[in-house]
Formats: sequence, structure tokens, C-alpha cells
Amino acid sequence: MKIAILKETKAFERRVAVTPDIVKSLLKAGFTCAIQSGAGENSSLLNADYEKAGATVAADAQTLLADADVVLKVNAPTLDEVALMREGAVSISFLYAYTQPELVKALNAKKISAFSMDAVPRTTKAQSMDALSSQANLAGYKAVLLGANALGKIFPLMMTAAGTIKPSKVLIFGAGVAGLQAIATAKRLGAVVEVSDVRPETKEQVESLGGKFLSVEGMEANKSEGGYAKEVSAEFLQKQQDLIKQRIKDADIVITTALVMGKKAPILVTEEMVQSMKTGSVIVDMAVESGGNCALSEANQTVVKNGVTIIGESNLPALLSTNASDLYAKNISTLLLHLANKDGFKWELEEEITKGSLITHQGEVIHAFTKGILEKK
Repeated sequence: MKIAILKETKAFERRVAVTPDIVKSLLKAGFTCAIQSGAGENSSLLNADYEKAGATVAADAQTLLADADVVLKVNAPTLDEVALMREGAVSISFLYAYTQPELVKALNAKKISAFSMDAVPRTTKAQSMDALSSQANLAGYKAVLLGANALGKIFPLMMTAAGTIKPSKVLIFGAGVAGLQAIATAKRLGAVVEVSDVRPETKEQVESLGGKFLSVEGMEANKSEGGYAKEVSAEFLQKQQDLIKQRIKDADIVITTALVMGKKAPILVTEEMVQSMKTGSVIVDMAVESGGNCALSEANQTVVKNGVTIIGESNLPALLSTNASDLYAKNISTLLLHLANKDGFKWELEEEITKGSLITHQGEVIHAFTKGILEKK
């Protein structure tokens, strides 16, 4: 089968779907690989690196897609790219299909089978294919560094002849993969870290990394699914907000990571809370691409409101494009090799990983979660 690796065109994107090392492993498995010229440049990977690994380099997307059996990307294909794909081809990328009804229609019109990296089940078996986790890990690390860079203070306790500097206080919302990495990074830098999460099962993980978990009465009843928190009651959210209002006043850095699958990110930091924060403090809103956890954050902007710096970087993994591309390439190639061999796809539609990640097939949406949301739109 012929694999095509497209150059990413989304704004602020610096990653590439496949690295030269992964090209070698795909060729060894019997596939042929072609890559669009310049696709790896923002990850410090040159055309010559891909050619040396055994891939051919195509001048443009049209040439690349004309006879490709499988199209690999980081972000969802554009409508123009779908138009260039051959009928019945396979696409693998992040898709978030439930937010893109027009794209889903275009994929179905050309009978393109689209696998979504964000829909890969978060199970032990699929761990090596879990791109959400690999990218979130890097994002959590980078969020702390961005916050530290914008803060006019150091993180650790420092005793000097001129006096003692108190450690910075970091408040983190959400103890998923990104939040846990943010805790670990902030602690390594010497900060005092407090963490809020609606899922009671995260308490032990937070404490194992040295963070203080902020417990809210009634949180034992909260549930999570596939690594995401499910929506909680208004009563619980009010109790959580009351606690956060007290803690946020003392925070030097606030990092928010909370997402609800298939829905807009919840507002956790209100305008009133921002006004209560210390002048010079920093908020890093990691959920800004999904609407944001802070009421005042702006996508891809750093703004100052009431003396508080609010960082709204929508694509944190892309700021670490070398590592992010390496990890993503491993994730996407592992998924491909699970789904197919050099002769074609297995199409085991009831197999757990296939069923979880295949969104469109033979002109229809067959992913139950995506179908349910799109039917409501």
C-alpha cells in the first residue's frame, strides 16, 4: 500500500505526522512512503532525511494524493485535500469529527474511511497508539515553562544573604495527563502545587507527585469515561468554585486543562476570579482551543487583564515540534500496523481499537458517539 504524508497547513502547526525513523519501519513492513516537500522542516527534518530513509518526496499535495492508499496527517484533512484524495482511500489523523459536519460529509461523499487519533480507546492495549496522551504530556510540561517565563518570580524557595525568597504557588485545574505532567514539572522547579479535579480517583496520583489535592464535598459521586470527566451537577460545580475562589487569590500561576469530550470546555476561572488574583500573576489556559477554561482568555493571544497575564496558546505540543512529531509518528504508525499490513486493511469492525477509532466507512458515519452528536446538529 502507498502511504502519503501531507504537509500540515493549519495555523501555528509545526508538527509532521511521520518521521524518517518511522518511514524506515513502514518500508520494512512492506509499505511505500511518499511525503510532501517541506513537511518536516518545522520539526527540523529535511527532505533529504526522508529520502535517505527511503521515502519519495512529492512537490505538492495533488501529486502526492493522486494514487495514495493511506493519508497520514496530524490535523484533520482540509476540504481541498479531501477533494484531491482518491475515492475509497483511508485517512488517519486527529479529526474531532463531531465538531466538523462539513468535513464528515465530504469524507462520506468520496467513501473515504477516516480513522481519528483522538478517538483511539484509552486502554492498556491501545496505549502505544494514544496520541492524545503523548501530546498532552508535552503540553503540560510546556505550559509550566510558559507560565514561569511570564512570571516575574522564581519557583523555588531560595535563602540568600539578602533574605529568603518564598516559593511560588501554582494552582492546576485538571489532573489528566497534561495536568499530571504540569504538577511534576512545577514541583521539579520548586513550586508549591495545589490541584483541583472533579474526579476523585485522581487524588492519589496528584499526591504521589507531591501536589496538594483540593477535595470538594460530594465529589465521590463524580464519574469519568475514557480519561475525560463527565459533566457534573451544578451544585457540585458551585462548591468547587467556592473553594477555588479562596485558593486562586494566593496563586502565582494558574494552569487550566479541563475538557469535556464532545462539548465546549467548562469555564472554571471567571472574570471575578481574575479580578481577585494578585497583580503579576499568570494564567495558562490549555483548553483555549475548545472554548477555554478562563472567561477572559483569547485563542493564540497573550493578554493582560487586571494586571494578570493570560496565555491562550492553542497548540502547545507544536511548540515542542521535534519531540511531539517523534511521539505522534510512533502513535500513528503503531495504529496503522495494528489496522493493516502491506496488502491492505483488515477491516475488523468489531475489534475494540478499530471500532473506537473508525469514524466514516463506505460513505457512512459508523462511530456511535460521533453519529449521536452530529444527528443533533
